Amino acid sequence: MATLAGFFGLLAVILAMVGLYGVLSYTVAQRRNEIGIRLALGAGRSRIFKLIMGEAGVLLLIGLGIGGVLAVLAARSAGSMLYGLEPGDPLTIGLAIVLLGAVGLLAGYLPARRAAGQDPMSALREE
Repeated sequence: MATLAGFFGLLAVILAMVGLYGVLSYTVAQRRNEIGIRLALGAGRSRIFKLIMGEAGVLLLIGLGIGGVLAVLAARSAGSMLYGLEPGDPLTIGLAIVLLGAVGLLAGYLPARRAAGQDPMSALREE
């Protein structure tokens, strides 16, 4: 049972990473012209990287906040199935939040790096 739960937990982490990556990639693709204009007007590549990672951070904080509250509420109802853990164990919830935060930042890294590395002239010619 623990192996099955671990597998589904890993699957959930992978789905969260792919979902956040997809949303950020779509956002970067939609804003390609804007990013090209920012780069053409002198914005540094690190500034563009920070812009995209900042947006990823906001999405991540909102998701982790809502998910953390829901996890505490759901743990109370699933308390009888938890062996050796308290329903609102702060260490477990904290580790889950840190793990999902790291996964979310990793998912945002690739679209941010791609946005910062694009050529401004090709982005402006495209539209």
